[in-house]
Amino acid sequence: MRIEWSARAKTDLRDLQAYISKDSPYYARRFVTKILASVGQLSDHPRIGRRVPEAARDDVRELIFQNYRIIYLVKSDCLFIVTVLHASRDLTRQDIEPWDVV
Repeated sequence: MRIEWSARAKTDLRDLQAYISKDSPYYARRFVTKILASVGQLSDHPRIGRRVPEAARDDVRELIFQNYRIIYLVKSDCLFIVTVLHASRDLTRQDIEPWDVV
């Protein structure tokens, strides 16, 4: 299955890499590469991630990578990566649910 990234998810990844790069550019690249590899597994196993509790929808799922939630939407023709955020962030406090802007 094809994987597409939202503009928000791409920005999340760039911001994460920039943040980690402050301490170590090498580990920042390595960390992002590992996230991309984890997401790559979804093309063969799109429902490997758990349902997002805040969404109460079966098509909104998340893959956990270390302390990060990779939230994605399962569509009929592709997987759409919605956002990548730290697990400590509270999605219920967002102004809008990220999967509703797709």
